[in-house]
Amino acid sequence: MAPRTLEIATIDEDAEIYEDKTVHAVYDAIASHFSSTRYKPWPVIAAFLSALPTGWIGLDSGTGNGKYLPLPLDRPGDIWTIGLDRSRNLLAIARTAGGGELIREVVWGNVLDDGWRTGVFDYAISVATIHHLATQQRRMIAVQVRENEFCATLRLLQAVSPDHGRILIYVWAIEQDELSKRKVLGEQEVLVTTGKDVMVPWVLTIPATPGTGLSPGESENRPVYNRYYHMFAKGELAGLVVDAAAGLGLQVSVKPDKTEQPLRGVEILQDGWERSNYYVELRRWTIL
Repeated sequence: MAPRTLEIATIDEDAEIYEDKTVHAVYDAIASHFSSTRYKPWPVIAAFLSALPTGWIGLDSGTGNGKYLPLPLDRPGDIWTIGLDRSRNLLAIARTAGGGELIREVVWGNVLDDGWRTGVFDYAISVATIHHLATQQRRMIAVQVRENEFCATLRLLQAVSPDHGRILIYVWAIEQDELSKRKVLGEQEVLVTTGKDVMVPWVLTIPATPGTGLSPGESENRPVYNRYYHMFAKGELAGLVVDAAAGLGLQVSVKPDKTEQPLRGVEILQDGWERSNYYVELRRWTIL
């Protein structure tokens, strides 16, 4: 099946209200079906979590069904990840992620909330979440720095230890691979430096009721829910990190061997593309 060209999103109302309708309400409606399709960890994310030291505590900001909460599978319990999500229905699934009798630590809230003590976590991940924020101000540093306008990336930088905190962020990319069912760029759009706001449909599968004559797994009713996404262009996610770091007074660089004065910063360890996603890996550092 040929990739489907996505509809351009038009944001003509308050961003928070828009996200409530086109993101949060949708995920609550499709939670069970969505969760059934999200079970295999991405390799880069699994490797990131596997490499963390024993005893570290972290945040999964936008945890969804919690599929990353049990990782690393080869060292169960060596690190502990707390899941945050806006969808109560997905959080109900995330509480038992990984099976067994172990109940996961999950919290209901918005990724823009400032509910954590600064530097409380050793690490944080944000997978397929920031692209659901409907304005550049909510993805990047706010022009008017009021408490409710901080960007999600800034919140992540705040949440982890200023001395050793590690962060991994994933967002959907404009550049979709050959296996994608989505087409974002038109035939004439080759060099794109800014992302695109689009609506991505989710076709909900409802099992057929007895007597309908449909085969097992077929659906007699397939409602379609459209979710808002900001599809990131190359370099846009790293630029977001630089702007967010500037908002916190952080230097974006490798940690210097020495400095004449105290200095705080963040290093970009990885800036890559994987299977239709852009990702960045960050490390906080401080010199006193």
